[in-house]
Amino acid sequence: MPAKVYTNKDANLSVIKNKTLAIIGYGSQGHAHAQNLKDSGLNVIIGLYPKSKSVPVAKKHGFKVYNTAEAVKIADVIMIAVPDMKQPEVFEKDVLPNLSKGKTIAFTHGLSIHYNLIKAPRGVDVIMVAPKGPGHVVRSQYVEGKGVPSLIAVHKGSSKKAKAVALSWAKGIGGTRAGVLQTSFKEECETDLFGEQAVLCGGASALVQAGFETLVEAGYQPEMAYFECLHELKLIVDLMVESGVSGMRFSVSETAEWGDYVSGPRVINSSSKKAMRAILKDIQTGKFTRQWVKEYQAGSPKYKQFQKDGESHPIEKVGQRLRSLMPWVKKRNIKGAQASYN
Repeated sequence: MPAKVYTNKDANLSVIKNKTLAIIGYGSQGHAHAQNLKDSGLNVIIGLYPKSKSVPVAKKHGFKVYNTAEAVKIADVIMIAVPDMKQPEVFEKDVLPNLSKGKTIAFTHGLSIHYNLIKAPRGVDVIMVAPKGPGHVVRSQYVEGKGVPSLIAVHKGSSKKAKAVALSWAKGIGGTRAGVLQTSFKEECETDLFGEQAVLCGGASALVQAGFETLVEAGYQPEMAYFECLHELKLIVDLMVESGVSGMRFSVSETAEWGDYVSGPRVINSSSKKAMRAILKDIQTGKFTRQWVKEYQAGSPKYKQFQKDGESHPIEKVGQRLRSLMPWVKKRNIKGAQASYN
């Protein structure tokens, strides 16, 4: 049976209309939630630590900014929108001591709650509102009068009013304009991590780099390898998003479609799925999260080395030069533009 899709008629802004909503963090998701909720006529404040670089940014956008502990004291609903690995420390230091019964804490991702990095006290509702898109898209779609499909979840032990609060918040950020589905912290977290690792980030990045390396090692020009293994990937992904896999196949040439059928399974096959199942098991058992927490607490040495190695891959230098020849491709200094809770 298809999952119910909640739309504007299923959510009521009045549920949180007279409440104070605090966003802890003003990064990618935090700024989008805050601005959309404010534009929906709701009372939003921002919680940051005093020296955060995001303080002047949030103030410039018209928000009252408090230190995190004070924001939690004032607010009725508190969304923790700082990075996953920073959430436990922020929660223990500034959130938990200032929570009282009847308040609601919200998340945009299920990791901290699902893997018990954060344990909410009794009498506090715990919800999730997770748009299926990056913050800048959540914001731009709202401004255009549209919305990004979103997920909501209510943690076990929350009151009966928690779902209405989650739906109201989802409406405030524009999610119900597109459609909202209910899930659980477990399902959202495990599927999200799997998708990132096996397909969207890990899988796609490794596939692109391996294809590039294979062509270059065979003597082909790096520029040709870049075009065929990275640049044109957007065309294929856009077709999939717009029309599904079969729609993409209908849109490409017969030669490309035939190559899809006979060669795709040679790259992604039973051994690939075996590796995917192992990745999923690591996620389900908590092994991945335990390793990530350990790495983060050690100062992220492997993480930083992975970043360094990735940035020095030949495909990056070739891509930077070729993108400069494409005026239609939007250039963004993503690393420099990100506001963060630091």
